[in-house]
Amino acid sequence: MVLTCQQLLQNNTETWHEATVHPFLEQCKLGTIKPEQFNTWLVQDYLFVTEFTRMVAQVLRVAPPEHFDVILSGLMALKDELNWFKEKAAERSLNLATQKQVTCIEYCDFMHSLAGMAYPVQATVFWAIELAYNQGWQLPGKMPEPYTEFADRWGNPGFTDYVKLLEKQADEELQTASDSVQEQAKEAFLKVAQLEKDFWQMAFKAVA
Repeated sequence: MVLTCQQLLQNNTETWHEATVHPFLEQCKLGTIKPEQFNTWLVQDYLFVTEFTRMVAQVLRVAPPEHFDVILSGLMALKDELNWFKEKAAERSLNLATQKQVTCIEYCDFMHSLAGMAYPVQATVFWAIELAYNQGWQLPGKMPEPYTEFADRWGNPGFTDYVKLLEKQADEELQTASDSVQEQAKEAFLKVAQLEKDFWQMAFKAVA
């Protein structure tokens, strides 16, 4: 049986819900999140995105040439995103040269481990991470200032279209993947869901 990204979502609805619907996001929507909690997330997310950029570069290294355009567009967006994070941190007087928290370390270690996995697994993880950002910031609806631009960055229709392209590429690879590789993709998807849930929760251990 061929595995698809939609099957992963449909077979794990509760797990994925927990990855994309969280009190952190709800409190951003309500404007009740504490500044130190949001700042903790912001700094740790910058550290995460730095390593995520390395992961995407690794995905490009093993991807077929016909997938280059989408992956390269993602890398270009990440360049802008890292600079944007620096601007947001400066506005809030935050120090980005901060130690990663345990959850961030675990997520980064997981991304590093993907280098030894087959491309269909890497493509699935790439899609899942971006989908989590897209849905996490999109599902609550319009957010008040100062969180509007964060929701707009990852919840906008253009980003949704980009995630759909990543899904298409992952599906193409899963279509011809062996049973063992499909099983690895399932496990990796569930790991992303768990780590996303934990990452939102990390904001409540505010240190920023």
